[in-house]
Amino acid sequence: MEWMDSRLIVALDYPAAAPALDLTERLHDVCSWYKVGLELYLAEGNGIVHELRQKGYKVFLDLKLHDIPNTVARAVRSVAETGAEMLTVHAAGGPAMLQAAAEATASIEHGPKLLAVTVLTSMDAAQLAATGVSGSPAEQVLRLAEMASGAGIEGFVTSAEETAAMRQRFPRAALVVPGIRPAGAAIGDQKRTAAPAAALEAGASFLVVGRPITQAADPAVAAREIVEEMRGVAHAV
Repeated sequence: MEWMDSRLIVALDYPAAAPALDLTERLHDVCSWYKVGLELYLAEGNGIVHELRQKGYKVFLDLKLHDIPNTVARAVRSVAETGAEMLTVHAAGGPAMLQAAAEATASIEHGPKLLAVTVLTSMDAAQLAATGVSGSPAEQVLRLAEMASGAGIEGFVTSAEETAAMRQRFPRAALVVPGIRPAGAAIGDQKRTAAPAAALEAGASFLVVGRPITQAADPAVAAREIVEEMRGVAHAV
């Protein structure tokens, strides 16, 4: 049976390249996309992205860039040479920063697709209120997404709880949904989660799965079970 599903992104949340690359070998017939986040990127730099690309994998570089506009634009150009297909910026950086990032990637041949991170899936209403935001997570997600869209960014990272509303508002956007937990999996530090099929039915373009696969007794079996759950749900954008 063909197990590959291009909508599955496995998070390589490791402190070094060796265990991350070992996992890709174990999942070579299941996953074509991998997420490189801050932990692995700070340990290995652009080299880990190059190595994954050389092995034929696609890379979602999840750095959540958030700084002054000029610095973020330069950072986008710096990491673009790795060939990563997707790169995150924090929508909370504001319209000037987002526009600078969008202009930077537009100026690069085969630059990464930018995804604006709206509200982290580890945050609920109480966590959001502690930062001074009185609205609900759903309201803040849409507010930040509207701002990012106006700055020229056409992809978003959002939790499954807001995916249906985001798909309705942005029918052609790439929606990347983390916090995916299959039935029976521990939620961990995530607040706004969903099962794989439910997230896809809501309109997700990609699902990001970490611990349910990486901490499984047999990651390949866990990944295949998730792909099996994804089957039968039509592709969104």
